Amino acid sequence: MEICLEGKCAIVGGASKGIGAAAAKELAALGASVTLIARRAEALEEVRAGLDVTKGQKHHVLALDVSDLEALEKTLISHVACKGPFHILVNNSGGPAAGPAHLAKAEDFEKAFTQHLLAAQVLVQAVLEGMKGERYGRIINIISTSVKQPIKGLGVSNTIRGAVANWAKTLAGELAPFGITVNNVLPGATDTDRMKEIISGKAEKTGKSAEEIFAEETAAIPLGRFARPAEIGQAVAFLASPAASYITGINLPVDGGRTGSL
Repeated sequence: MEICLEGKCAIVGGASKGIGAAAAKELAALGASVTLIARRAEALEEVRAGLDVTKGQKHHVLALDVSDLEALEKTLISHVACKGPFHILVNNSGGPAAGPAHLAKAEDFEKAFTQHLLAAQVLVQAVLEGMKGERYGRIINIISTSVKQPIKGLGVSNTIRGAVANWAKTLAGELAPFGITVNNVLPGATDTDRMKEIISGKAEKTGKSAEEIFAEETAAIPLGRFARPAEIGQAVAFLASPAASYITGINLPVDGGRTGSL
């Protein structure tokens, strides 16, 4: 099976920690040169310092807020012109705040739509011509199992993730003739800071302890535990590889079997 990514260049969003950092490490381990994007330069530099360089890779850091679409576009166009073409794009960003949909403000939806879908559109357009020229493109979106089964208490996230999933499916059909695949990875409960925040929020609302909420969450997972970020990163790395060349337009749950739908 061909999973080598030597000579390939990747951009990974939300790469300062959690799933983004894990995906970057897996791509680098397979030989890709990785550009890390997130807001905190210091955290990105720490991740970059831990990336594999044994295959001659050169890794880069772009500290920016993807919600600032104008700055994002300007920075990406310049970076791609200097360091491209790019073959792999991992769209990943921190999830919206928890809470029921009917209590969310319009600006909550607008902010999430900008951060997740519009920013991803800017990123895709920045790398698209290079992918077409290389006849190799892998666009991978880290979203959520909520696109298959909405998650209680994550109203804004459920809404926006669904929009991103349908955007990705549309792109998959449009870009397939150019040798570009578009897929979504759907993490389940994963041992990240965001999951800790969700557990803390549920504990506060229910009056239960964080330990009780944790036990309830893990009991609902057939494999009986949370995912490790590296396990999500490995799914991303496979979809980014030549071995996944005939896979496009899919939603891939990486959730320990928790999602109750096919």
